[in-house]
Amino acid sequence: MSNTLNIALLQTDLTWENPEKNRLHFSEKIDAITAQVDIIVLPEMFTSGFTMHPSSVAETMDGETISWLKTTAAKKQSAITGSLVIKENDNYYNRMVFVHPNGMVEHYDKRHTFTLAGEDKIYTSGNKKIIVNYKGWKICPLVCYDLRFPVWSRNSDHYDVLIYVASWPTVRMLAWDTLLRARAIENMSYCVGVNRIGTDANNHEYSGHSAVYDVLGERMDSIPYSVEAVEIVTLNKEDITFNRNKFSFLADQDQFSIT
Repeated sequence: MSNTLNIALLQTDLTWENPEKNRLHFSEKIDAITAQVDIIVLPEMFTSGFTMHPSSVAETMDGETISWLKTTAAKKQSAITGSLVIKENDNYYNRMVFVHPNGMVEHYDKRHTFTLAGEDKIYTSGNKKIIVNYKGWKICPLVCYDLRFPVWSRNSDHYDVLIYVASWPTVRMLAWDTLLRARAIENMSYCVGVNRIGTDANNHEYSGHSAVYDVLGERMDSIPYSVEAVEIVTLNKEDITFNRNKFSFLADQDQFSIT
């Protein structure tokens, strides 16, 4: 169990539908991290960009990217998380994986597929929220469009950290900034968001705005916009405990079930 958690946020451009090149790019970024970190966070669909052509990039849970993630996690003695296209039982998933240093893999399938881009017609939606237990911390991994739906992230599990990975376009950046902060405040949880930069093959622009917010909604990072950046932010368990004891907002949540 650790009282602190060092999280490395990797805000980068992505090469369109080229998993091998993207893995090499991330390897360079990760190898350059000299400090000891506990979790490395990559963007949504980090091997391909936000593609609606999954057949050209889809992998299995025994594929090259999962193998690379396991090797990298073991080498850095750090967990790694991000989403990629996975094919399973003839279905495609926008799957966020959480790879532990010991090689254990947990995963979450994006619940809210992005109807505006037709993601719902191509990818199978997940139906289960997971909580990852890691070094004494409870972590809730979610993907991009999930950010718009607060009921799904509602902190009835007493998690400590929300992690969103995204391909959130510049044109709707105000929503990203606002909702990341809101999710931290309403759930009294650290909220981490990692978004890509650059322009994809569909001419959609991304400007990053990756960020970390504390349980009161104060921003903790200094990641610049629109450029590649790697920043390490330290989370503190005592900060969560102190503020939840002082402001018992979670105890006043409405009680209901999610179907």
